[in-house]
Amino acid sequence: MKVHVDRSKCSSIGLCEATAPDIFEIGADGSLTIVMIDVPEDRRLDLEQACENCPTQALSIEG
Repeated sequence: MKVHVDRSKCSSIGLCEATAPDIFEIGADGSLTIVMIDVPEDRRLDLEQACENCPTQALSIEG
């Protein structure tokens, strides 16, 4: 499955990184980087939790 970020909504708050630090990273410049675009199925729960926790609803899952 793949994770997508709507950059027009993302505020780089960092809840996604706190939930799944191997998938998301907030850089020194404050921008969100998806470090694992193709996420294995065994990480689905963490990815879903990160998407649900996003206060701006900027994250979505495909697949």
